[in-house]
Amino acid sequence: MINRKYSAMNLSLELKNYLLNNGATEVGFADITNFTPKNGLNNGVVFYITYPKEIIRNMQNAPTPEYLKELISLNSRLDELGMKCEEFLIDEGFNAYAQTKKRLGSDFGEFNSFELPHKTIATRAGLGWIGKSALFTTKNYGSALRLSSVLTDAPLDIGKPILKSKCGKCMECKDACFGGAISGLNWNYNLKRNDFYDDKKCEKYALKISEENLGKADTVCGKCIFACPHTQKYIKKL
Repeated sequence: MINRKYSAMNLSLELKNYLLNNGATEVGFADITNFTPKNGLNNGVVFYITYPKEIIRNMQNAPTPEYLKELISLNSRLDELGMKCEEFLIDEGFNAYAQTKKRLGSDFGEFNSFELPHKTIATRAGLGWIGKSALFTTKNYGSALRLSSVLTDAPLDIGKPILKSKCGKCMECKDACFGGAISGLNWNYNLKRNDFYDDKKCEKYALKISEENLGKADTVCGKCIFACPHTQKYIKKL
């Protein structure tokens, strides 16, 4: 039975405040009718948590042990937040499915991407765009953040989609990528990720640099996160 007591605006406001109070940095809502992998769950709740400034400030020689530790912590916190969001919506009479890392961790496709990536929902919610690095990017935090999302049939106050890059002529992330994974082409919603970014080159370099910096091979790097001018503005704020 679908709960009818909420208007889209009231439900969205209550849910957003709930997620912010539980640790989210920002929250958005998107119409995912044409993308949903779950029949009937045509709206998306998307949220992110930013990396602490001090972690990113020390990323000149990325990756660092502190960055890896924080990445793992953020993934865990985002999974917890996703489940809280799912439970909130179900308690209010709606259907919901949290796209947690625990649930989707082994569901990568050919190009190391989920069927419906969190960042696709985030662009459709109007929270930001996809950078030349293929990372979700915002004006306030650059790409110094991690995302998660929940699929639902709840009525939500949908954001205005962002359908093209706001990176312009900037090539900072491309120049910082010693793996040559970033082509420099601007993203738009018609492009597939590997039209402008090579995930295999990224993975190959990440395995090499993480072995050097961390003492073990892992698919983490972070050089493009540090290089983004929007990230730099964020970490330089007091």
